[in-house]
Amino acid sequence: MNTAPHHVRIWPTVESIPVSAVTDKPPGHLGPVRAAAPADTVAGAVGTGRDTTGGDAAGHDTHATTGHDIHTTTGHGPNAPTGRPGAPTGRDTRPATGVGTAGAQPRGAGARGNSAAEMGFSGDPEQRGDPGDDMLHAQRIWDGSLAANRLDDAGVTAERQRVAIAEVTASICLIIDGWPEDVWASVESVLEYTDAHVLALDLGDVDGAGEVLHKLALRHPDRITEWRVAETPHWRGGSATWGACRAKLLRLDTSEVHVLMETSIALAGDALTPLVAAVADGAVAAGRRGAEPSPDGTEWHEAGPGPVRALRGDLMAVRRSAAIGALPEDARYGGNADLELSLALKGELVVPSDRLPVRQLRHHDVSPEYRDRESRRNHDNVLRMLSAS
Repeated sequence: MNTAPHHVRIWPTVESIPVSAVTDKPPGHLGPVRAAAPADTVAGAVGTGRDTTGGDAAGHDTHATTGHDIHTTTGHGPNAPTGRPGAPTGRDTRPATGVGTAGAQPRGAGARGNSAAEMGFSGDPEQRGDPGDDMLHAQRIWDGSLAANRLDDAGVTAERQRVAIAEVTASICLIIDGWPEDVWASVESVLEYTDAHVLALDLGDVDGAGEVLHKLALRHPDRITEWRVAETPHWRGGSATWGACRAKLLRLDTSEVHVLMETSIALAGDALTPLVAAVADGAVAAGRRGAEPSPDGTEWHEAGPGPVRALRGDLMAVRRSAAIGALPEDARYGGNADLELSLALKGELVVPSDRLPVRQLRHHDVSPEYRDRESRRNHDNVLRMLSAS
């Protein structure tokens, strides 16, 4: 038997890690699974369905993350609220074109020559506008009130969700395959923002990532369970495959909700509660990012919020009992294997309505030749599943 520093056992392969024979406990605290909607009624428009011109809940810029140019306006248009409290009359009542821009008009197709001047600003950062401009003052009060109400609503919703899932068990499951700095940041973020247990499988201590995991496990023995194997990842020249690793973690887990997470991301807030709440409420799985196929199934586009056809596996919560048997255990690489898992699940898949507080650490790239070959292999399986559905 090999022993790593600090007396942690190293198993020879992923398959050699023993698993209890009783692994599929009934999901006692989860509601019944809702049936998936017909494929032609799911998700609707391509894209996130959110206002992506701003940031996420953690204040990060999210406009470039969708891969689509999405323009969503809030508070304006034919269905926008009218008769704002305190808004003076007798001034220009043309619809506002943006926050704090009452009466401003675009000077070209989709562009404005000097938006600061239109609001009474010179462009000088120290200039505060005309203090006597009642319209501007009323606009600021209105915008501030809306922002406060949204924060209040978000806080109430989050607290209700936490109460609703207080007895639901969930585990966040990680494959450790290198990038030790990201492992540290990712695991620490889970410990900071959630109460979930962490199940982590280290593959070959690539670049010292396994030792980073072990140090964290020693610090937080009540929160982290680690397994280490000598096998290195298939996508980095070894023999441990994505499907075998994910299947082992699934069977080692005893929670009602099994959470797939990649160490290429870190939480910037409680991103877990909305996912677990959606699963407890009837979804078979919920994720940070949804996906919808093109009519011929050859391309997938980001979709959500709401019911979607598939979920991406960088952060995805699934009923553990439903995932056993649905996870593609023969997948050697994770690219598009999350789509295979999604299509094999029986029930509704959803993306929460609010953007989850998650930040990208870095993309964990593999060789382009390997990525393209294995992703294509998985995608061929996805096409077969789509044609059969």
